[in-house]
Amino acid sequence: MNRRNLVAGGAALVAALAGTTALWRIGRPQPARAENFEITKTDAEWHAILDDAQYAILREESTERAGTSPLNHEKRAGIFHCAGCDLPAYSSEAKYDSGTGWPSFWESLPDAIGTKEDNSFFSTRTEVHCRRCGGHFGHIFDDGPPPTGKRHCLNGLALTFKPASVQAG
Repeated sequence: MNRRNLVAGGAALVAALAGTTALWRIGRPQPARAENFEITKTDAEWHAILDDAQYAILREESTERAGTSPLNHEKRAGIFHCAGCDLPAYSSEAKYDSGTGWPSFWESLPDAIGTKEDNSFFSTRTEVHCRRCGGHFGHIFDDGPPPTGKRHCLNGLALTFKPASVQAG
């Protein structure tokens, strides 16, 4: 193989991958639309209250790296709230260590979440978001513990934690 063939082959591979990436993006779900939710804000307003990583997760459906959230190790009694609108979403009583590297829960608080089908990454998953502001939390899988058998696999940056002692005061 000579250099010209190697360069031509590399260029063809890059073009093929670029086309695949473009097609993959076309099939990605769009972030939640503000007009569908009780709390709506402009992008500028969201940027003013969220840091860049929180904005990417809550508003653009990004995912934090596994094992990076301090909430993985949170063991105190309390409530996990939406980092976007402060809606109480998950109780520490439903939290468990799934071994995945993300905070995991077997159920949410009543009337706290919404779901939608997510067909990204060549599979169908259930996306979970805040029912009040539409902020993306993560996904729900069918491999959780009893009593629900569900695993709400969440981005820690999408949540804030309020210990029970603080809430009572």
